[in-house]
Amino acid sequence: MRAALAVSAPFIASPASDSVGLLPLTTERTYPTELAAAVARGAVVVDIRTSAERTVQGTLPGALAIDASLLTRRLDPAAGPESLALAVDRDVEWVVVSSDGPDAHRAVASLQEIGLRRATGLVGGYAAIKTAGLVDAVTRAQHIAEDVARVTAH
Repeated sequence: MRAALAVSAPFIASPASDSVGLLPLTTERTYPTELAAAVARGAVVVDIRTSAERTVQGTLPGALAIDASLLTRRLDPAAGPESLALAVDRDVEWVVVSSDGPDAHRAVASLQEIGLRRATGLVGGYAAIKTAGLVDAVTRAQHIAEDVARVTAH
């Protein structure tokens, strides 16, 4: 189940909170317990954590690791040779994972601005997946397991 968070009143930052990044007013979200089901129906998981974060926190097997600054170009099917082969159209379901969630939701807002309406951010990010013991949720999907078996059989 995808959920949308909508804020009806604008948030006005106080001088003390000027350095705090604000989330977009509306972002689509996927919860960690929904990740396996999303992948089973064909969603592509994208890990936008930095290489240093992945080294410290751990990897997310089966996810595509893409730098956040390159995300819109890689997932936009209209980006030509810069887009991924998986970015076949604007109906691909993308689940964006950051370290703890907010970066993913900002990235999702950018993806939705370019028409990728099925992009969602993972609530709580990698930290929530790890806490819930769901780091292998992506690789447990049958089609991912079959792809891994095909690739490793050679």
